[in-house]
Amino acid sequence: MIFQGKRARTVVVVAGTAMAATLGLSASPASAKASDGWVRGYDYHIDDFNDEGTLSSSLAGHSPSNAVCLWQRILWAEGAKSDTMLPFAEAHITGYFGNGTTVATKWLQAYWHLDVDGKVGNQTFGYAHHHNFKTGGSTDRGETLYLEYRGRSHSFAMRRNTEGKYLFKDYDGDWRQAGYDYHTCG
Repeated sequence: MIFQGKRARTVVVVAGTAMAATLGLSASPASAKASDGWVRGYDYHIDDFNDEGTLSSSLAGHSPSNAVCLWQRILWAEGAKSDTMLPFAEAHITGYFGNGTTVATKWLQAYWHLDVDGKVGNQTFGYAHHHNFKTGGSTDRGETLYLEYRGRSHSFAMRRNTEGKYLFKDYDGDWRQAGYDYHTCG
């Protein structure tokens, strides 16, 4: 389209500036994705889990990984029922998203009144943030934040490091980084 005159050039410049500003906002580093490699958050912790990658038993479901171990720790803390209809056991925290994890995830999704599909996506992982409680540190960027996940049956310690990466206490008391692309827990 060809514009003529001073007014038309002004409209094009304003529209171009608005579009650049919109594109700049959409590329904000405040969102964490599985492609980043970490379960990560910034600023206030209450929405840190609502933009994470999907965990599942499929090939693209990041299994095995420490992100799956974090999810399994949540299942354990919530007392979610596994394929044996017993509460998800700490011994089942392996980082592998198998049948027991799928069944326990579906149980927890039903308990939380979410869509039941056995996959841990934005809705399911995002709902878990309701159980994250600040126990110390700071929510400011570049500062360490200490949290506790308080489930129906158990609690466990977490922290968000200075890079925004989530770490959680494993059953052996070691800190594990919640990463999508590596597996050191279980």
